[in-house]
Amino acid sequence: MTERVTLISGASAGIGTELARVFASNGHRLALVARRADRLTTLAGEIVAAGGRAPIVIPCDLEQPDAGDKIAATLAAAGVEVEYVVNNAGFGLFGNAIELDRAEQLGIIAVNIRALTDLSLRFSEHLIRHRGGILNVGSVAGFLPGPGMAVYYASKAYVLSFTEALRQELAPRGVRVTVLCPGPVPSEFQERAGFEPGYDSSVLDVAAADVAREGYRGLMADKRAVLPGLGIKIVPLALRLVPRGFVLAAVGRFQRKR
Repeated sequence: MTERVTLISGASAGIGTELARVFASNGHRLALVARRADRLTTLAGEIVAAGGRAPIVIPCDLEQPDAGDKIAATLAAAGVEVEYVVNNAGFGLFGNAIELDRAEQLGIIAVNIRALTDLSLRFSEHLIRHRGGILNVGSVAGFLPGPGMAVYYASKAYVLSFTEALRQELAPRGVRVTVLCPGPVPSEFQERAGFEPGYDSSVLDVAAADVAREGYRGLMADKRAVLPGLGIKIVPLALRLVPRGFVLAAVGRFQRKR
């Protein structure tokens, strides 16, 4: 019988690292993807030391168009098939879209949208055969317009919409599809995005380890969406009661204060 693995992108830091720990602690063999090979190797060693099976380490830049091909080739060479896909890799940039570097913003689309879509679809035959699942890491930002981080917010809106639609399509084939939508999470994301966490983070944030545990439980329970933390759970409901124009203006004012 072909060995099965859980493929986790963006596994070198933050929520991705915690997701790797959670899946490994629940008996999954992992295939870890990120740009930083040294961090992946360290994480793999930690998992083995804790009694887990040795992960497959795949150093790979998901901004590159051939990233999916490289991942698939590595897994094929290892003789494994994918049971779960965890699309965690993603980043954002803070600032007005017309003032930020255009190539870097296209990189957001490459990682947050193109790579996520590629990995969700590329291994679909494996997922159906093993009745596995997909966990796509979105954000509460996916429910909102995002002046000040326009491309990032839009990318997470795509993740939310795509995941919900894919869930409907794959449910009859026995595949679970869940979107994980955390709020602010203390991690390297803020540093790369170019801002420091403020009052919103202190009020709404949930630790990366807690987000990962809720995401894992949600996927295994076949939940449509997981919103970690009470404050974040209120957001979609509140948005139904507030005019979109008001939300747009409020987010814009909030972002300008960062």
